[in-house]
Amino acid sequence: MSSLILSFLSLLLLFSPSLSLDLQIQHVNRRLPSSPLDSALFLARSDSSRLSLLTASTKNVPLASGQQILNTPSYVVRASIGSPPQSLLLSLDTSSDAAWVPCSPCNTCPSSTLFQPSTSTSYSSLQCASSYCPFFTGASCADPATATSTPCSYTQPFGDSTFTATLASETLKLGSDVIQNYPFGCVNSFTGSTANLPKQGLLGLGRGPLSLLSQTGSLYNGVFSYCLPSYKSYYFSGSLRLGRLGQPAGIRYTPLLSNPHRPSLYYVNLTGISVGKVNVAVPLNSFNFDAMTGQGTVVDSGTVITRFTSLVYAALRDEFRRQVNAPNGYSSLGAFDTCFSTNDVVQTPPVTFHMTGLDLTLPVENTLIHSSATPLACLAMAEAPGNVNQVVNVIANLQQQNLRVVIDVAQSRVGFGRENCN
Repeated sequence: MSSLILSFLSLLLLFSPSLSLDLQIQHVNRRLPSSPLDSALFLARSDSSRLSLLTASTKNVPLASGQQILNTPSYVVRASIGSPPQSLLLSLDTSSDAAWVPCSPCNTCPSSTLFQPSTSTSYSSLQCASSYCPFFTGASCADPATATSTPCSYTQPFGDSTFTATLASETLKLGSDVIQNYPFGCVNSFTGSTANLPKQGLLGLGRGPLSLLSQTGSLYNGVFSYCLPSYKSYYFSGSLRLGRLGQPAGIRYTPLLSNPHRPSLYYVNLTGISVGKVNVAVPLNSFNFDAMTGQGTVVDSGTVITRFTSLVYAALRDEFRRQVNAPNGYSSLGAFDTCFSTNDVVQTPPVTFHMTGLDLTLPVENTLIHSSATPLACLAMAEAPGNVNQVVNVIANLQQQNLRVVIDVAQSRVGFGRENCN
């Protein structure tokens, strides 16, 4: 891209006793361009694949942007698997349930850092007869006579790739919490592009039966929160907080909506969008929730920039442009179609997402993406790619940065509050 493109504001069990756990988060992408706008465009290349996927003491566990470490458009947490423990940086994914890690041997995995099952005394391959196996394979054992002797193997699409894995159980350690017999996919091969895949594995924080919350039961009581630092953060300054204790008091919540056809996703009831003091005029029923078609609005940690269906985004963009009134007009840059010179515009209106019981007014740094080399800024939202998503609006991780997002599955609600975790 041209020099105008720049980087972003340069992603029953046995437990140790714990009621709440706080993990640090970092975004990992070692090869990102050097300026804010370039980074946004670079990371958002994976959004199309991501959107197709979408159609009690307190301890700290590190969470960081994948930008600086693993060259991946996701946020990662420090974890360890096995006995003795093997350290991995697992990508945080609120729209997936099952955990998986690349295992040795693997010649097609996206990283040379692989889990070594042969050196772990707590590793156990699960058989087809395991109660977990149908969740991964989608079917019962082909031959019941060999169900107790045949490993549970499965193939799963992920983004632009597909992987083959063996279902296993292992000891998972998050901070000081030890979770024994945790089921996960031990991946031995990938096909397709692995450029935007989690490099060292994935920790599923969805709301389905195989997610961390479901598997840990009373340990975390169905509650977690996270604060995502900006992509330019080099440190594990963000955090994943597991458990009810230590969650912020006084923040506002909106109800979670349940979709039995897409049980992993965190749907919320988005009722409107305003730019400044103007409610954006969208077609009737634009924000309706429909479990059958998947229509609605999802809060997601893995999508990079917030995407709206075409008519909603067009209305938002047009109202934003009208109020900004850039003297020299607007240009497009990659996914962004509302870029303007900051020499011409001193101030821009705030954007607010209206949800049931909650109005989330975005900080300016979550609304605009700036160039660090030229006086250029872009509205940091875009239209959902029509070839992969025509019904789902996604509140993505750029718009969630430096917010504490609390997911309370037990009480079916999600909350947002300001928190600086850069």
